[in-house]
Amino acid sequence: MTSVQFSPSFADRDDFENATRGLIASQDPCVIRARNGRVLWDNDAYAFLKDDCPATADPKLWRQGQLNSIQGLFKVNDGIYQVRGFDISNMTIVEGQTGVIVIDPLISVECAQAALNLYQSHRGARKVTGLIYSHSHVDHFGGAQGVLLDDSSINVPILAPEGFMGAALNENIFAGPSMRRRAAFMYGNKIPKGPTGQIGCGLGMTTSAGAISMVPPTVLIKNTGEEHVVDGVRIVFQVVPETEAPAEMNFYFPDRRALCIAECATHGMHNIVTLRGAEVRDAKAWSRYLDETIVLFGEVSDVLFAGHNWPTWGSANIIELVSEQRDLYGYMHDQTVRLMNAGLTGIEIAEIMTLPPALQQAWHAQGYYGSLSHNIKGIYQKYMTWFDGNPAHLWQYPPAEEGKRYLSCMGSVDEVVRKAETFAKEGDLRFAATLLGHAVAAEPAHGKARAALALVFEKLGFGAENATWRNFYLTSAQELRSGWNTERSLTAMDAVNPQLSVEQWLAGFSVRIDGPRAVRQNFAFGLHVVDTEEKWKLIMSNGALTYRRQPDDASDVDLTLKKAELRQMLEGNLKLPPVQSRGDPGLLRLLLSLVSGADSNEARNSHI
Repeated sequence: MTSVQFSPSFADRDDFENATRGLIASQDPCVIRARNGRVLWDNDAYAFLKDDCPATADPKLWRQGQLNSIQGLFKVNDGIYQVRGFDISNMTIVEGQTGVIVIDPLISVECAQAALNLYQSHRGARKVTGLIYSHSHVDHFGGAQGVLLDDSSINVPILAPEGFMGAALNENIFAGPSMRRRAAFMYGNKIPKGPTGQIGCGLGMTTSAGAISMVPPTVLIKNTGEEHVVDGVRIVFQVVPETEAPAEMNFYFPDRRALCIAECATHGMHNIVTLRGAEVRDAKAWSRYLDETIVLFGEVSDVLFAGHNWPTWGSANIIELVSEQRDLYGYMHDQTVRLMNAGLTGIEIAEIMTLPPALQQAWHAQGYYGSLSHNIKGIYQKYMTWFDGNPAHLWQYPPAEEGKRYLSCMGSVDEVVRKAETFAKEGDLRFAATLLGHAVAAEPAHGKARAALALVFEKLGFGAENATWRNFYLTSAQELRSGWNTERSLTAMDAVNPQLSVEQWLAGFSVRIDGPRAVRQNFAFGLHVVDTEEKWKLIMSNGALTYRRQPDDASDVDLTLKKAELRQMLEGNLKLPPVQSRGDPGLLRLLLSLVSGADSNEARNSHI
């Protein structure tokens, strides 16, 4: 592999040595398929990264792709192993007295199973005796069923930070469809992998496309300093909520002098706000928790590993890395707030702020995944909302209407395209994209405008240090040229996943109600779920579906059924086995007809 060369001021920090250290075996080929043969993961598609960086990629991002594409089973230290390059995230395996503890089982069931198989092929068949979710993002829990394969796993302790299920629910069910559409752009799953296409996402290569599971935790970690013993392995926890995820924790293995830092200090700047969408993260809390990490574990750790990228060895190196990451998020936060209080907007701050010199030269502080520009805007958003204080922005037209008015001012779409092409030739791709964005919003079918905007996006993508910016630009360019719409790349965590609770099902169901069609409907719906001994009352009023634990008060219709039957009902299946009911069963058909996207005629014609 040819690594990209930089000036001596950019110290290499032994990244290539660390990314290959402890390699036991690589998978050949590193392609994971579903049972029907569909490719779910293909790390071999990144073989082109072994070549020199081309003109169509940022050299630092190319280097990051080279490092992240190194795959296989690695020994981290005695009794701790990682499988890297089998998904966007890493799966870590800690050997206990009778089996293994799996940390962060990837996104997909199939990829997690393949990772465990690789470990077992070199370390022997060992049962899973513990499972840890470091935080509430799907790439750290979705593959759980791939490692919990047999009956012996029924009583396996599953540890996660307090608030895990609520945070996972919010991202994967409430906002899941919108985030999946954005994720297709952010991770670039629909564009070809290659020097002119997708070269990774900074944090890893891309997201896998297999089945996602949700196995709820059995042990919630609530306090820093809390210690648990799993299969004879001592683990000390540090709870770090509202950092990289709403529910997150770091943890230390005192008998092995090894620290798992979850996703709080990786080898790249992380996101304070993500392009796929998520709650804005607390950069100040993030910085303070990293300082606490140094105090608690810095001097006593020989190795630091995380859910992404490669480990860092040596106490001094660990303290340096975590200290610089602490300063990175602290500086971004404090200087954004300082300039915000001086009257600047997020966009204005993002144009003038630069990092301190030492951080500018630190490989792990570069904007491969998060960027200084969009993180500053996220910090501003956290405090000041979307509004920048300019009343002209209080009531803007939506893009199509605004675009029509811009075209009216400039004369025609062709004239806008001509002006935009002039700006592009002069090197001002940003304003060219703005002008062409108005043109395409006003006249989406205008071929010349679409082609011009695609070319501008492509050039912006080729020059981007940030992988997610590159992927957004290049995916959008491909969409403009081909005419298809990118809908999704990640398999959703099913809104009525059988492993979720009834309350979580109802939460997901409520946000699927088409409010405008439901505003004139007012009724109460009683549910008695016999096998979980739950009674619920659903209230449809003013277009909103409220759900609450039901005493024995009256409803317009009551159903007594099992949890599995309720799941079928919420999925729209009205042809259920006979269930006990009281009242008008037609209200059930009405309720299901109000779900966004539901076929009202089919719902009316169905029967229980």
